[in-house]
Amino acid sequence: MEAKVIWLLVFVGLYWAYCLFWGIKGYFASKTASDYFIAGRKLPMWVYILAATATSFSGWTFMGHPGLVYRDGLVYAYASFYAVTIPFTGVLFLKRQWMLGKHFGYVTPGELFADYFQGHFIRILVVVITLFFSIPYLGVQLGASGFLFSVLTDDMISRAVGMWLLTIVVIVYVASGGLRSVAYVDSAQCVMLMFGIAAIGIIALVEVGGFAALTAGMADLARLEAVDWMPGQGTTGADYFAIPGVIQFTAGLGVETPASGIWTGMMILTYMFALMGIQAAPAFTMWSFSNNDPRPFAPQQVWASAFLMGAILFSATAIQGMGAHLLGGNEVANEAGLVAEGMMLMPPELQDNPDAVVPYYLNAIADAVPWFTALLAVCALAAMQSTGAAYMSTAGAILTRDLYKQYFNPNASHLLQKTIGRTGVVVIALLALTLATLSTDALVLMGGVAVAYGFQMWPTLAAICYFPWITRQGASWGLLAGILGVSFTEDLGIALLAAFGIDVPWGRWPWTIHSAGWGMIFNLGVVLVVSALTQNKTAYAHRMTFHNFLREHAVLPQSKKALIPWAWAVALAWFIFAVGPGAVIGNTIFGAPTAGVEGWLFGIPSIWAWQILMWILGVAMMWFLAYKMELASMPSKTIEVLSEDIGDTGVAAQKERAAAGSGGQQGRR
Repeated sequence: MEAKVIWLLVFVGLYWAYCLFWGIKGYFASKTASDYFIAGRKLPMWVYILAATATSFSGWTFMGHPGLVYRDGLVYAYASFYAVTIPFTGVLFLKRQWMLGKHFGYVTPGELFADYFQGHFIRILVVVITLFFSIPYLGVQLGASGFLFSVLTDDMISRAVGMWLLTIVVIVYVASGGLRSVAYVDSAQCVMLMFGIAAIGIIALVEVGGFAALTAGMADLARLEAVDWMPGQGTTGADYFAIPGVIQFTAGLGVETPASGIWTGMMILTYMFALMGIQAAPAFTMWSFSNNDPRPFAPQQVWASAFLMGAILFSATAIQGMGAHLLGGNEVANEAGLVAEGMMLMPPELQDNPDAVVPYYLNAIADAVPWFTALLAVCALAAMQSTGAAYMSTAGAILTRDLYKQYFNPNASHLLQKTIGRTGVVVIALLALTLATLSTDALVLMGGVAVAYGFQMWPTLAAICYFPWITRQGASWGLLAGILGVSFTEDLGIALLAAFGIDVPWGRWPWTIHSAGWGMIFNLGVVLVVSALTQNKTAYAHRMTFHNFLREHAVLPQSKKALIPWAWAVALAWFIFAVGPGAVIGNTIFGAPTAGVEGWLFGIPSIWAWQILMWILGVAMMWFLAYKMELASMPSKTIEVLSEDIGDTGVAAQKERAAAGSGGQQGRR
C-alpha cells in the first residue's frame, strides 16, 4: 500500500473520530427539541462565525471552483465574488429574522412564515424549497467525496465505497447531536477549508515556477489565436481574460451557445443571484435562530466571509485554475510550446473532467510529502462534508416541525420530535446518496439549480423584514412562480416538458441569464401584481404587529438616517460594476488582455486586477452596511422572549396581540 494511502486512512480516521465525538456530546446535550434543532439558541460566537462560513462555502468551492477557472479562464473567476454576495443576503435578512425568532420562539422558518402570513401554503412551499435545495446539494458533496477517494487511492477505494463511508459517518454525528454537533464540527471544517485551498494555491504556484512565471505564462496564453478545444468557452486565448459582452441574445445552452463564451455581464450577475440563495435558504434562517444574540453576524459576514474567504478565492483558486494551463492541461498551449519540458503535470484530457484539477495538484506532491497530501485530502473531505451536514440537520428539523408536528401530531413530545428529526436526517441522506450513486450527470445539473431555488426566498424574506404591503397571496404565488421559472430554464425542467411532448424554443439559461434570474423575474412580477390585487386591512394590521416590533427594536439613529440613500447607491453601484454589466470595463481598464506583463498596469491581467479592486471595495461595502448602517449589529432595545419554543404556530404572536389589546405586557414563559 502506498504511503499516501496509509496516511490518508490515518488522517481520515482521526477526523472521523472528531466528528463522532461531537455527535456523542451533542446527543447528551440535546434535552429538548429546541436544543436539538437550533442548539438551544446558545451557540458560542466563535462557533457560529466559523460554522456559518463553512456552511456557505462547500466542497464545491474546494474542488469545483478551481476547475471552472481552469475551464473558462479568469472570466469565471468573477464567481469568487460570492465571498461577498453570499453574506450580502445575510446582512439584509439574518438580524431581523433572529429578532422575530428570539421574541416569538420560532424554531423553523415555516413557523415564522405561516404565523406572519396567516396561511400554510407558503409553509409547504418552504418545505419544497428545503428538499429541492438539500437533497441535490448533499448528493453533490457525497459524489465529490467518493471521486476524491477514488483518485487519491488509485481506485483502491472506489467512488461508491467512499460515498457510503462518508454518508455513514455524517448520518451518525448529525442524527445524534443535531445542529450543535454540526456547528462544532463545522468550526474545524472551516479552518481546514481555508487552509487547504490556500495550501494548494501555493503548491500550484511552486509547480508553475513562481508568480513571475505564472503571469508570463498567462500573457502567452492570451496571445494564442485559436483556443477552440472547448466549444462554447471561447475562440481565442484572450477570451480567458475578457467578459464577452453585457448580454447575448441566444436561445440558451443546448440550443444556441455564444461562440465567445457564456460569461456575459448579465450571466455573471444572475449567477451571483443564484449563489446569494445560500444564505436565503431556510437552513440559514435556522442558523440565525441558533444564536443568543446577533453579535456573530457582522464578523462572519464582513471579516470571515467577504475579507478572508475573498482573499483566498481571488488568489489561490485563480492560481490553481490558470496554473493548470501552464502545466500541460491545455492542448493548444502545449502545441505552442508554452509548457516547459518536465512540467506536464496535467493531461489535456483534463478538459473532460475539470474537477480533477485539485486531485492532480495533490498527486504532484504525493511522493515527496505523502502525509501532507493526505492532510490536504482530508481538508477537501471536510469542505465537502461541512455544507451537507448543515442541510441534513436543518431539513430534518423542517420536516419534523412543518410537516409531522403541524399536520399529524401537534402535541408531539420533545423526545418524539427528536426521533422524527433523526429519522428525517437518515432519509434525506439516503435519498442524496441514491441520487449520487445512480446519476452523476443529473447531480451536476441539480446541484447548480439548488442555489437558484434558495434565491427565490428573497421576496418572502423582504416581506417579513421590510415590506408589510406584500400579501400572503403575493408571496405564496410569487414563490411558486419563482420555483417554476427556475425549473423550466434548467435542463431538468426542459427535459421534463419534453417527456410530456412539449418542446420549448429555449435552452438552459436563455439570453445568458441564469435560471435564478429568470425565476426572480417571474417571482417578483407575480408578487407585485398579486399583492396589489389582494390588499386586506385586517391582514395588513396583523403583519404590522411584526413590523412595529422590528421598527421599535431595530431603529436606525436619527444621525444615520441621511445615510440610507447612500447605502442603496453604494450597493447598487457595486453590483453593477463588480458583478454586473459594468464589469466589462475591467477587461481593458488596466491594459488589453494581449498587452502582456509590460502592458498590464499592475503586471497582471486587467480582469484580475479589476476583480481584486472590486473585492476590496466589496469588503468596504459590507462593513458599511453591517456596522455603519447597523444591519448586523445588536438591536437598539433588549429583545423580550415570549416563548423559547412556540409549540403551536401563531401562539406567540397571539399572546403579544392579546397583551397589547389589554394594555398589559406578556411575560416570559
